[in-house]
Amino acid sequence: VLKTTMEAVKLEIRCPQIVNGIGLEPDPDWSFKSLLLELDSLEKKLNLSSSVSLPFAKTKSREIYGEKGTKRSSNAFVMRVSDEEFEDSEGENEKVRDRGLVKAARFNCNEFYFSSDDDSDDQPCLDVQTYLMNEVGLVESALYELTHEHQLGVKEEIRNTISALETDLMNESEKSSSAHTKVEKYREARREVERKFDVQYQRRVAEGLDNHLTAVQRDHELKSQIEERKIRSDAAHEEAKRREKALQEERLRQEKAKAEAEAKLKAEEANRAALEAERIAAKEAAENEAAKSSKANTSEVPQTEASGGPNATSSRVENDKTNKSELAGNMLRAAESALKLERERLQKLKELEEINQSLRSSSNQNFDSTGRLIGRLIRQISGNKDKVSTQASELVKIFNNPRCPQTISIAYFAQKVVSNCESPSHSAFACAHVIVLVTSQFPQAMDLVLAEIHRACIYTVPKHISYTKSAFESKEAYWKVIGYKEDDGKIESTTDYLVRLESYMKLYGALVQTEVAGCQNVHGLKEGWAWLARFLNALPANMYTAVALYAFLQMAGFALFRKYRSQFMKMLNFISENFLNALRSQDDPDLRPITSKIQCYLEDKLFLQEPEGRTLHSSLLSNNMAPESDYHGPYHQQSRHFY
Repeated sequence: VLKTTMEAVKLEIRCPQIVNGIGLEPDPDWSFKSLLLELDSLEKKLNLSSSVSLPFAKTKSREIYGEKGTKRSSNAFVMRVSDEEFEDSEGENEKVRDRGLVKAARFNCNEFYFSSDDDSDDQPCLDVQTYLMNEVGLVESALYELTHEHQLGVKEEIRNTISALETDLMNESEKSSSAHTKVEKYREARREVERKFDVQYQRRVAEGLDNHLTAVQRDHELKSQIEERKIRSDAAHEEAKRREKALQEERLRQEKAKAEAEAKLKAEEANRAALEAERIAAKEAAENEAAKSSKANTSEVPQTEASGGPNATSSRVENDKTNKSELAGNMLRAAESALKLERERLQKLKELEEINQSLRSSSNQNFDSTGRLIGRLIRQISGNKDKVSTQASELVKIFNNPRCPQTISIAYFAQKVVSNCESPSHSAFACAHVIVLVTSQFPQAMDLVLAEIHRACIYTVPKHISYTKSAFESKEAYWKVIGYKEDDGKIESTTDYLVRLESYMKLYGALVQTEVAGCQNVHGLKEGWAWLARFLNALPANMYTAVALYAFLQMAGFALFRKYRSQFMKMLNFISENFLNALRSQDDPDLRPITSKIQCYLEDKLFLQEPEGRTLHSSLLSNNMAPESDYHGPYHQQSRHFY
């Protein structure tokens, strides 16, 4: 019966019969609460109907508690009993009443399915419940079973909850492990990044320290070099003074000897002239006497006519001299002051050459190696500041070398520095810096360099020689006079001559505007201003003078404008209004390119821009300097270089 009751509690069973006036199924959809209420009412009826008190009688209604100990309502429990099984249980109910127990209905559930697992799990409990049912009654047994099932359910729920918690704990543990692994990886990555940053920082610190130490060392070396150069400069200056004094004394001695020789020569010539005059006078007297004796009857020549012959001859000579002077004045266009300076410089150069010739003749030593060394040093001059300083120092050492006379070294320097202008890699500004550095210690060398430049290009004087058929045998003779070169009997072309003319003028223009700290340029901007004034006052406008003027303005115009400002602008206005108009008036197609270049220089105000190469770059930049932009191509072609 207990087993049947338990099975009826678990599942829905239909029992539509009524036992002892109690409907077993008054409502097919009983809730668990209704069932408990019905059981309470049954117990009360049994207690009232029984004269003997039953053990374990309930005095308090059943209360169902939930899994967490909270009171729970008894709902959703339905029990059904079939009609067929009800009749079989009547006999058993009477036996139970005879024993003094409550009448209970027997339920037979033939259609209920039980699995082997359920039988195996519930069998021990059923045995115990049967014993308890025999002792305490059916209701208490059912209640106990329900309580036991509730405990099992709670345990199962607890096990499920524990399993879920364990699963969650494992998941959280895995997540925590994964997060910890990620944190460790991130920490390791950060350590690696920080280590790399530390290495980079240490490397930068080391590089910065190395650069600082290098800069300090370089600064110390530079200071020591400056001190050494200063000492050498002072020594060289003293030596130059001593040599200059010796040279002047030698020059005075030579001039004195030369003057004595000239005086002696003049005295001898005077004596010869006197003797010759006496001889001629005696001869004339003898001839006169012979004439008087032989021509007694001949009429006598008037003394005025006889004396007039020499006077007429002298007059003709004076006229010839005057005509030649006027012709030379028309051919040669130059300022008198410029011609005077040229003569003085050429005279110094001539005297130096005579001294060197005498030194060579008196010495068995060959000085050509010194000339080659000076030429190589000058060819190696570039736009690098350190290179220029080094080359100038080497040249000063050569000048102070006792193995070679200073006059010979200076003469070689003047020749090589001017001839180097024709080199394609020639840098006019760098070469001018070397000239200023050297001549600041040897001032006498500047006049010799200028004399070589005047000899190579007459427009550096400035002066111009015009062509006249009466003065020159041919055009070739005129070209030779103004500076054209002759190679194997063939005169160079006008284009080549203009290229060389431009290079010489660029060197001269660079020289007059060069300023070196701590050194004096004895031929500076003042001389450049004088050259420009003499040029515009005396020289005509033609192809040669136009090229010379444009080359000079390219190199020195920037420095002249910075120093003279408005006065220089007046010069440029004069060039625009007079010189350019004179070029245009000739209507020569060959003059158009150079005319347009000068016009663009004035209109675009290129004198406001510092010319390329004027400022020497330091050794931290490239060691190679781009050569000066020289003239390329004939002037009768349109030049693209200027634009």
